Amino acid sequence: MNARLKNSCITALIAAILALPLAGIRTADAAGGLSVEERWADVAVAALLVFIGRLAWETAQQVKWVLPLAIAGGIAAYVVPFPTAFLRVAAMGIAIAVAAKALYPFVRNKLASGMSAVWVHRPSTRKPATVALGLFIVLACLFPLTPLASRYALDVSTMVLTYVMLAWGLNITVGYAGLLDLGYAGFYAIGAYFYALSAQHAGLGFWLALPMAGLVTAAVGFVLGFPVLRLRGDYFAVVTLGFGEIVRLFLINATDVTGGPNGISGIPRPTFFGLPFAARAGDGAQTFADFFHLTFNPVQRVTYLYYVILLLAVVVGLIALRLRRLPLGRAWEAFREDEIACASIGINSTWIKLAAYSLGAAVAGMAGAFFAARQGFVSPESFTFTESATILAIVILGGIGHPLGIILAAIFIVGLPEAFRGFEQYRMLAFGLGMVLIMVWRPGGLMATRVPTVRLPESS
Repeated sequence: MNARLKNSCITALIAAILALPLAGIRTADAAGGLSVEERWADVAVAALLVFIGRLAWETAQQVKWVLPLAIAGGIAAYVVPFPTAFLRVAAMGIAIAVAAKALYPFVRNKLASGMSAVWVHRPSTRKPATVALGLFIVLACLFPLTPLASRYALDVSTMVLTYVMLAWGLNITVGYAGLLDLGYAGFYAIGAYFYALSAQHAGLGFWLALPMAGLVTAAVGFVLGFPVLRLRGDYFAVVTLGFGEIVRLFLINATDVTGGPNGISGIPRPTFFGLPFAARAGDGAQTFADFFHLTFNPVQRVTYLYYVILLLAVVVGLIALRLRRLPLGRAWEAFREDEIACASIGINSTWIKLAAYSLGAAVAGMAGAFFAARQGFVSPESFTFTESATILAIVILGGIGHPLGIILAAIFIVGLPEAFRGFEQYRMLAFGLGMVLIMVWRPGGLMATRVPTVRLPESS
């Protein structure tokens, strides 16, 4: 008990020191300029919550009454008034985390015994990943029909699905083939600008430019990868990082072609078989609302974009799952585990790496084309290194090589900051807290355990 109290005190002290500049002092607008607001009560309450949370966390599996206390604490946090909404959410989060820690051994034992019984007595022919992906598709298709599907919720969901598609593409390169790509946003930018320029100068529609954007970025990936993929490890990562920055700087400096820092605006939106989602169409043409005898509503376009990216993400996900079970996917995983062993059995590592790099680039190009069509505007600032880091973080957090973990990681990394947008500066603190909790619970990723592609027959 003394050790737990000591650790809790040290943790609370560190939290108080960190909270001093983050929550204790805040600048606010005043008549003569900026003023400083002191909120030491928030710092004290935050340190107290950290102390209680750390003490409850360490005693969650030793004392049986911790679980009911955690549940009671969560209810109390919802009822008792707090100085700020963030402290209320933090208290409820600590109660939920402690309750989950107390329940985790029980649930794990039950699941382990149940799964062992299923595998031993009634082996199933269904792949868990396929079943889970099917459930995700059904729920995602029904989401716009629920009362929760506001325009804001659909916009956030569309953004999350865009990152799911991008992460599934990067997962082919990083998760399957083991190639650390730090310049993935470069292919993302090429696809977006390809559609913007082709629509502006050649009049190409979205559905025609979409596969062409994938082919163009795949060709760029092939040309870049042929000399670059001879490098290994950190050297390859540094070169890809440089490629992403070169693309961004080229877009900024090629003012006559790309518009420079001002970007390109007026990009056409996707249509439904030629029917635009607008209040009226010129030259006697029909709009989507006119053709189906509906009242025009801007949410119709948002819903259509949601279903478009859902279709693209699902197609990419199904292809990624299928590729993993093909000889090409098995060669990728073998190359990821031991490149020298692959070369010793006659596998051409250059072409294996080129295939993974080009396919990942093609997915990024198509996602970029959709991004340009959704935004109606592109600029170089949308494709910085932060985008590459975010996509890579989704792949790693979900569990490298696990397609389903990517869905959960994208919801966490992209959706969580949006959910906490109302908490101003606290939302990034909540995001960091969530990342720390995941690193404690699942250091290998949300779904670090992967089903082997090939199982050897069991000896009788």
